[in-house]
Amino acid sequence: QVQLVESGGGLVQAGGSLRLSCAASARAFSTYVMGWFRQAPGKEREFVATIGGNGAYTYSADSVKGRFTISRDNAKNMVYLQMNNLKPEDTAVYYCAARNPSGPARRTDDYNYWGQGTQVTVSS
Repeated sequence: QVQLVESGGGLVQAGGSLRLSCAASARAFSTYVMGWFRQAPGKEREFVATIGGNGAYTYSADSVKGRFTISRDNAKNMVYLQMNNLKPEDTAVYYCAARNPSGPARRTDDYNYWGQGTQVTVSS
């Protein structure tokens, strides 16, 4: 079993930055592919970014490329999402997710474990 707890959300003005954190309670954390997703009101949950178990690869959605960066610290069982140049359309609940087996994935169905989410609100 893997438990995921997100933190770092909040209210920020457009153009600002936030850093989301995800703490994972998992044995062999480095074997899990980690991802960030988001869900805005009335919309489906969508892929934001993913990172390989050893950080060898990262992939991001086109809508956040050049603005958001996913990273991880396996020694601390942590995953991060650095969000810069935030826009009002980035407003959503952000979820951390874990996947095992390995391999990048962008679909929600590909992830086995989910956190409760953290709210990010970007004002114009």
